[in-house]
Amino acid sequence: MGVRTLGGVKGDELHEELPDDLPNEGSGTDAWQRLSAYAYLSAPERLEYVAVMRVFCGTLLADLAVPDVLAKLAQAGLPGNPGDPGAPGAALDAETLTARLEQLVRWGNLLRSTHTVTASSIAEYQRSRSRYQLSKLGERVQRDADEVLAGADAAREVSSELLTLVDRGLRDIAAMAAAPGGADPQQALERISTLFVQFAEFAESVRDFYAYLGQVLARYDLDGAEYQGFKELLLDYVEAITEDVSFRAPRIAAHLRAIWPHLPAVLSRIDAHAAGLGALSGALSDALPQTRVQRSRGRDLADWEGLRDWFADSDGHGSQVDQLRDATLRALQSLLANAKRMLRSASGEMSRRKDLLRLAAWFDAAEPEEAHDIAVAAFGLYGARHMGVAPDPDQTVPAYVSWWTGPVVDVPVALRERGSRAPRGRSAAVEDHGEQKRRLMEQAREQAAARQAAAAELRSASGRFDQVRLGSAAMRLLLELLTTALGNAQLHKGDKGDKGDGGDSDFLLDGAQAGDADLGIKLTAWRTPGRHTLLRSVDGDLTADDLTLVVESAAVSAAGETPAAEEASA
Repeated sequence: MGVRTLGGVKGDELHEELPDDLPNEGSGTDAWQRLSAYAYLSAPERLEYVAVMRVFCGTLLADLAVPDVLAKLAQAGLPGNPGDPGAPGAALDAETLTARLEQLVRWGNLLRSTHTVTASSIAEYQRSRSRYQLSKLGERVQRDADEVLAGADAAREVSSELLTLVDRGLRDIAAMAAAPGGADPQQALERISTLFVQFAEFAESVRDFYAYLGQVLARYDLDGAEYQGFKELLLDYVEAITEDVSFRAPRIAAHLRAIWPHLPAVLSRIDAHAAGLGALSGALSDALPQTRVQRSRGRDLADWEGLRDWFADSDGHGSQVDQLRDATLRALQSLLANAKRMLRSASGEMSRRKDLLRLAAWFDAAEPEEAHDIAVAAFGLYGARHMGVAPDPDQTVPAYVSWWTGPVVDVPVALRERGSRAPRGRSAAVEDHGEQKRRLMEQAREQAAARQAAAAELRSASGRFDQVRLGSAAMRLLLELLTTALGNAQLHKGDKGDKGDGGDSDFLLDGAQAGDADLGIKLTAWRTPGRHTLLRSVDGDLTADDLTLVVESAAVSAAGETPAAEEASA
């Protein structure tokens, strides 16, 4: 049961180990190694890693040494490092860049190059001996990351015109497949390649647009202008897309049904005519056992099955066209919900999300004194540090607890999801607390009985504490009374006229008392130099130096006793 370390250097590097339950060979290990290529995007120095990867992605089959990368970074301009607040925007030095490149090699984004180094000096050889080149996985990850950074928040236009081209291409392929003698392999290859490029672009644009639409649907703070734009987007653009897809989908499904019987023969003729890289798959597998050949889209039957499932329900789980209609219907329902919310805004039930975000921005930019003034003006909290829905009254949160780590307050579902504070459903029935009251009263009676028994045990053991081993409850009651008695003692000042340090201070313990009227017990304590009172219990023994204790009933007065008599009784 071995563990392989994918990253193990100190500093900004991440330490990632393979789980013990993964096999040494197989899909689990491969997936883990491929996912490690995304680690640099979440590292604290992510901006530096991205800048380095962009340098390598700007080349084709080129290996670069540390000086080459430094020169290209200087030309492009290195971004600041948010993980190092002390040096924002500082350029990378050769040593730090070498550590970054080595870590990218461990993650699988870069590969070590076998390029022969030609150097005129030892210093030049040391700078150029390590050369790196981009791996296929690293290039793919960086390309996807750049696409996300470039258009993650943009509303992508749906390429609906490509759907017409897909319809036309399938019609031509169906005619070629049904022609006498079969389809011409070169023409069929060109049509199929073009068809799947157009379909992939259309499907990707649909997914991106509806993802953006879902982000808009999650908002409940739309004002009048935003609502008008949202309405036009749904009623015009989304409806046009849905109608176009609904119109083309049956025709595309009919073309696919006509092509399907001839499809294996067409693909076989294409493979025989232009095998491409697939013809070398056997030689590649012999030379590099881990190498797989990824064929062009449309060359495998699985690609055609995915195309058919997009437009027709072939497995009983619904097609993508059906999901498109359902998504449009949910968007229209959300539009109606926002319209109802805006109609209720006159009654004060409008969501204040936008106002709260503006207020949060003021808090973020304000100094501590200004933040207190803003809180007072906005909420009337006057110095409170916790704002929001009323917390649990039984849970006390100190003022120094941060909002990030403090307890979470449950927000009602209607307020969290719909922005509505109106109550829903029937009123809940009054909860019967009779059983809980009965249990609490029984518990209180048991505790009172235990304390009465402990008080009786102390009264019977008074004067012979060193001979009796007290129970836990009796010892706790004795220590409670002793603590109260010592707290009731008065501080006695010595004669300040004496020479030395100006007089001594001491506690006056003569007659220091503590009692419990409910238990009918009283404890009296005296300072007795040289006497050691031993208190024995099942939990341990306690020795009180220079102290005499007497426990008696509260009805008995000990005021007339002398300390000598009380010491004798103890």
